[in-house]
Amino acid sequence: MIQAFCRWMLFDVMGWQSHVTEAHPDKFIIALAPHTSNLDFFIGLLYSRAVGLKSNFLMKKEWFFWPLGPLFKRLGGIPVWRSKHCSLTDMLAETARKSDHFQLCITPEGTRSLNPEWKMGFYYIAQKAGIPILLYGLDFGKKRIECSRTILPNGNAEEQMKVIKTYFKDFQGRHPEKFSVGRI
Repeated sequence: MIQAFCRWMLFDVMGWQSHVTEAHPDKFIIALAPHTSNLDFFIGLLYSRAVGLKSNFLMKKEWFFWPLGPLFKRLGGIPVWRSKHCSLTDMLAETARKSDHFQLCITPEGTRSLNPEWKMGFYYIAQKAGIPILLYGLDFGKKRIECSRTILPNGNAEEQMKVIKTYFKDFQGRHPEKFSVGRI
């Protein structure tokens, strides 16, 4: 029932479309961009529920206050303490290696504000765990969710980040002025 409701709300009421051509293995990272608005979270949540995707997601710890904290955790949220260096990438990679199923959504920009210097954590988690990265673009201009590229990290992070950023460069965030792939 929830799946049907989310499908109806996202695709029929809100008018979004989905173009996903990539296979979804048992373990993967979703790199989702652009991330320019809190609405991105709700679109992503509706989409994941509409298609039956059970992905966890990273979110800054400041959002995990009562009553939202328990709700975000129930939805799959993992709080991130951005001021602490706690080897989160190592912990998540280890969890991925030990799990039969692992899906984690990360926004490479790491913020809703303009940030041309993307975070690399999603890449390193995938590399350490030996799992692919599915590139999901959220295009508000076209009202389209697209995943037509998968990256398997090979250790050449600099070159592969150029490929990743090139993939995302033409997607339009809700607030286009807050999105940049930086220098490619």
